[in-house]
Amino acid sequence: MNEVTGMTPELPDRRRTGLSAEVSAAPAWTGPRVWILMWRKMGSVQSSSGGAGQPVWTRALIGWHIVFWVLLGMTLALSFLGDLGAVRQAVFAGTVVVLGAAYQFIGLPAIRSRRALPSYAYRLVLIASLVVLIGIYPQSVFLMFIASAQIWLLCEDVREGIGLSLLLVVGVGTAQLWSAGWGWTAFWEILPWMLVSLVVSLLFGIWIEKVITQSQQRAELIEQLEAARDELAEAHHSAGVMAERERMAREIHDTLAQGMTSIVMLAQTAAVELQRGADASARLAAIEDTARENLAEARALVAAFTPVALSEATLAEVLRRQAERFAAETGVDVQVSLDLPDDEVAALPQAQQVVLLRSAQEALANVRKHARATQVLITLGLSDDGVWIEIRDDGSGFTPGAEAPGFGLTAMRGRVEESGGSVQVESAPGRGTRVQVLIPAVQEDA
Repeated sequence: MNEVTGMTPELPDRRRTGLSAEVSAAPAWTGPRVWILMWRKMGSVQSSSGGAGQPVWTRALIGWHIVFWVLLGMTLALSFLGDLGAVRQAVFAGTVVVLGAAYQFIGLPAIRSRRALPSYAYRLVLIASLVVLIGIYPQSVFLMFIASAQIWLLCEDVREGIGLSLLLVVGVGTAQLWSAGWGWTAFWEILPWMLVSLVVSLLFGIWIEKVITQSQQRAELIEQLEAARDELAEAHHSAGVMAERERMAREIHDTLAQGMTSIVMLAQTAAVELQRGADASARLAAIEDTARENLAEARALVAAFTPVALSEATLAEVLRRQAERFAAETGVDVQVSLDLPDDEVAALPQAQQVVLLRSAQEALANVRKHARATQVLITLGLSDDGVWIEIRDDGSGFTPGAEAPGFGLTAMRGRVEESGGSVQVESAPGRGTRVQVLIPAVQEDA
């Protein structure tokens, strides 16, 4: 606004001194146009993003509304200080009233509604009114300060702003020339400043338009990034849900499903023994024990996914119990070998112990269902790479990589890979199977 102070220099007594006022004012009114353009665009961007910036936009409009009425009132008041004569004073005052009414009833609604027809109508009235006012009273050239701003405020694109700015400058220049008496001297004094005012205004307008366009693109990019973030969060949530479902499926498969399989096989064996008149009490007791353990496992799944057996004993003890029960249920000779002391086994992190136990249970379940083995060896050891468990049988074997029904090996691999480990399966038809699970060494959290 510093330029405003230079808009009203001392004026000589000659009528042509309006040229000097315009010369001083011309460079000044380009700056406010820039700011109003920025406010207009900022308001549209903020409104499109959900209305969060609407109060700022409203306050900006109120400020420019006040500026318009202040400048219009000052123009009318100053005109009475000049020697315009009765007729010119009446025409001047009437034009001020027309401009004020056009702004109040056409311009403001157009600014709020962004409708094209009222917008064009008001700006044409604005330019025509300024031509009349400046032609009658050249010192009112400072109204271009607000006129240029309003032209750009209502523009929808750069071409429209260029055309109306050109029309405004030509109209004002013509009015100044008419006021000066149509002399060539006046023309050559007016022309350079009108050209400078137009060029500076257009350059600033186009530059700011590009800046604001980039801001709009960035706002759109931010909206896209926010949408992508929401989609990514939803995808992570869905992935988490699916991972939890898979985890639950593995837990159920490795505990409840295997226990139910044992109960079914024990019940079938007991039924055969009862038909033969043999004593089936041992089978019935085994069924009861398995059912009780299954019930405890189900409660543990609901509570914390920690196997009940590991909460009551060490991994080595649990493996020995599993081997004894498997041998009792199937008649297969199962041996457990530890390549590290019991205290080191007990010191393994709980998560590692769970993975090793579930892997052994799954391997034994596969032996029960498919291998027709007579001997099984379970080996637990520690190496530089981590802790490992190996389950080897002398059963019928199979061809690794061949499509096979069931969820067992897939669930085992998923569980082990989640802990950063790996599973190796070696087998061949008629040559038994070796399953080795390696878990990287980690330290138990303090």
